[in-house]
Amino acid sequence: MSATTARPAPAAGPEPRDQKRRSTRPSAARPGRAFGSRPPAWRTALRYLLLVAVFALMAGPFLWQLSTSLKGPGEDIYSYPPRLLPSDATLDNYAGVARIIPVWDYALNSLTVAVASVLTNLVGASLAGYALARLRFKGRGAALTVFIMAMLVPLESIIIAQFTLARALHVNNTLLGVVLPGAVGALNVLLMRNAFSGLPYEVEEAALVDGANVWQRFVRIALPSVKGTLAVVAIFSFMTAWDDFLWPLIVLSDPANFTLTVGLNYLHGTFADNQRLVAAGTIIAVLPLIVMFACLQRYFFRGVGEGAVKG
Repeated sequence: MSATTARPAPAAGPEPRDQKRRSTRPSAARPGRAFGSRPPAWRTALRYLLLVAVFALMAGPFLWQLSTSLKGPGEDIYSYPPRLLPSDATLDNYAGVARIIPVWDYALNSLTVAVASVLTNLVGASLAGYALARLRFKGRGAALTVFIMAMLVPLESIIIAQFTLARALHVNNTLLGVVLPGAVGALNVLLMRNAFSGLPYEVEEAALVDGANVWQRFVRIALPSVKGTLAVVAIFSFMTAWDDFLWPLIVLSDPANFTLTVGLNYLHGTFADNQRLVAAGTIIAVLPLIVMFACLQRYFFRGVGEGAVKG
């Protein structure tokens, strides 16, 4: 009798490298392009073309004013085609602005108003925003509605009432009168309210269990978690106060208290034919805004999407 010896089946070894490589490749029949592949060249070119167009629209006037402020008296600023780079660059136009008007005194007045506006908006908007977002009190919905409706009222319709109130308070023709109408902006209050509303309640509840009161929760937990929104409020407040022209023009009558935007108006009146001085004054007015944004851009782009728990 012949016995048949059964051979054991070979053990399943590792998958061959070529077969494994083929199995991980995307199927050619799968619709759409493979993950990680480059977009078409025409789409990339269109994106860069749109970026260049937006840059030209946004930064073009500023670059032209900067170029005009650096051009010497012998260079034609109305030549065609226009020349962006000055052939005879000079800083005499900036010195000429300082000789015509006390530009540095006006800049100091504007800086005082802008810093005061930033501080009052940071304090007032953060307190009001936290109260609307976290505290429970009667009339909270009505207060929120008032702040929303305040954004819909144009400044020109209430500016006479503001001037009458400033005169009744004896703050007209003072820098305090310039600061008061914009001390707390409705938009800034709503920004802070939305930022505080996005924070998780569990963190504050844990602090409440540990015995923290409302002020401790506000200062130690809520404020450090919304640095991005605070930077946005600071930048918006500074820009609004620095660029404001109509209200300082109405409430101020003493040239010693003029802000920079009002003082630069003298360049358009007496020296309207010298656009180099006007451009130099414009650059002087815009430069502090650029410096402030450069200092706070890290917090600005962080925005309001910050977590409450770190570390």
